[in-house]
Parts: sequence; structure tokens; C-alpha cells
Amino acid sequence: MKHGFILVELMIAVAIIAFLTMIATPSFARYMAKAKRTEAYVNLHAIYTAQKIYHAEHGRYAQTLNGQDSLCWTPQGYKGGGIQEQFNYTYGFAQGGECTGYCTGKLNTASMHLGRAFANENEFLVLAAADIDGDGQPDILAIDHNNTITILQDDLA
Repeated sequence: MKHGFILVELMIAVAIIAFLTMIATPSFARYMAKAKRTEAYVNLHAIYTAQKIYHAEHGRYAQTLNGQDSLCWTPQGYKGGGIQEQFNYTYGFAQGGECTGYCTGKLNTASMHLGRAFANENEFLVLAAADIDGDGQPDILAIDHNNTITILQDDLA
């Protein structure tokens, strides 16, 4: 007598594995998108800290991330923007150029999504934007002078 699996048993096992994979994939994708959003929270808090330091020294908030009269802030490991970056979101202000007004992450989200960002003597709003789930709709987060992070456009919904 030979011992082994018959074809029907193998097909049932494969079907069960396929079904479990089908159920797990959306949950995993959502988990990965939330992890990407966590990166934005960390970097926005770093920008908040840089803005507070700048305000203490100059009596106003900076309107650019880098260059003359700026925060002198870039995401860790910044290489010039775009797909070679290790970070996902685009951070900063819509005005200015790459590395001056904004820093583009590897998801290449256009700076036009940062249009609400501003800074003046008394307050600021800095944005982060990225299409973290690949649906064409960017996730847009903001941090203000009160250290309040707001989700302006939720890409996880």
C-alpha cells in the first residue's frame, strides 16, 4: 500500500491557501500604508521643532525648508528628491523648488498638493502629501504652530 496525497487533497490545500492569501492581502496593504503614514508624523514633528527654533531666533516662522533664511531641514538621507529617496511623502510648501520649498519623496507626489502650506510671524502650516496606497488620491497631512497634526485628505479611507 502506497502512502501519499491524492490530487483532490492537494487541490483543496491549494484552494485554502489561496483563499487565506486573498483575505490577508488587503489587510497587509492597509498595514503598510499606515506604516508609511507614521513616517510623515515623525517628519512633520521634526519640521515643527525646526520651526519653533527658527521662531525663537528670528521672531517669525520660516517659509522655506532650505536655502537662505530657511529652516535648514531635509528628511534624513535626502538625495535630491524622487524615486531614489528612502522616505515616501513630499514635505514642505508649494512655492519654491526642490529642496528649497519642498522635498519630494520616492512616491513622487507633486508639490501642488502642498498649496495650503504657509508661514508668517505668528503661525505656520506645513504639509506632507503622498499617494500611499497607489489609488491616485494623495494622503495629505498638516502640522501647525500648535503642534497639531491634521489629516486634510485621508488616503486610507
